[in-house]
Amino acid sequence: MKLRGKVAVVTGGAGGIGRAIVERYAREGATVAVADVSHAAARSVAQAVGGDAFAVELDVTDQASIDAMVETVARTTAGIDILVNNAAVFDMAPILDVTEASYDFVFGVNTKGLFFTLQAVARHMVGRGQGGKIINIASQAGRRGEALVSVYCASKAAVISLTQSAGLDLIRHRINVNGIAPGVVDTPMWKEVDALFARYENRPIGEKKRLVGEAVPYGRMGRPEDHAGAAVFLASDDAEYVVAQTLNVDGGNWMS
Repeated sequence: MKLRGKVAVVTGGAGGIGRAIVERYAREGATVAVADVSHAAARSVAQAVGGDAFAVELDVTDQASIDAMVETVARTTAGIDILVNNAAVFDMAPILDVTEASYDFVFGVNTKGLFFTLQAVARHMVGRGQGGKIINIASQAGRRGEALVSVYCASKAAVISLTQSAGLDLIRHRINVNGIAPGVVDTPMWKEVDALFARYENRPIGEKKRLVGEAVPYGRMGRPEDHAGAAVFLASDDAEYVVAQTLNVDGGNWMS
């Protein structure tokens, strides 16, 4: 029960890694706000998790929605202790085919949305004067470029950089900002990713997913629940002296 008595917000909490973190945080004693653009999906997860979990609608591309989420959680609970910035989207194309709309969509959610959610929650934490923990979900894609994934890679590289800057700035308020960089994770998003690779690399459906899983040193793709332990650690008192770091949780795919 490492998070007993804590209040956590998990963005994109209705599915994938976000849902796995919601479930684990609840088991560790936290009151969890499942924040998602789909309020219906968030309610379904909160009901399944039970306990003190509750749903809150959140569109990270809309500042009013971010502010309303913080206000709702603060009003419903004693205040936010933990934020997991997990909401993200994916797209890919060769450099010559990337559209402005795709660029704006990916950066709008993955980078701008993450930053201003972090900012709003950090302001709340500073106002409370009790510190807090903020965990940004980056990606191994943020550690390197990829020919077909330029915009997504850049958005996640920005997340790693923002984690460093925010960590250095906010630790004076006893707010620890750190990140997690997953590798290839078997979530519903990978169906979309696999289809895009099939299109651009002329592969059969399913082949890219199989190949990337086989290439992981651990021997398989990651699962959402593989990341929950790191999220608990970074949200707990055990990580009090960990500042501005992004932890690779990727089965050995990347070493830094």
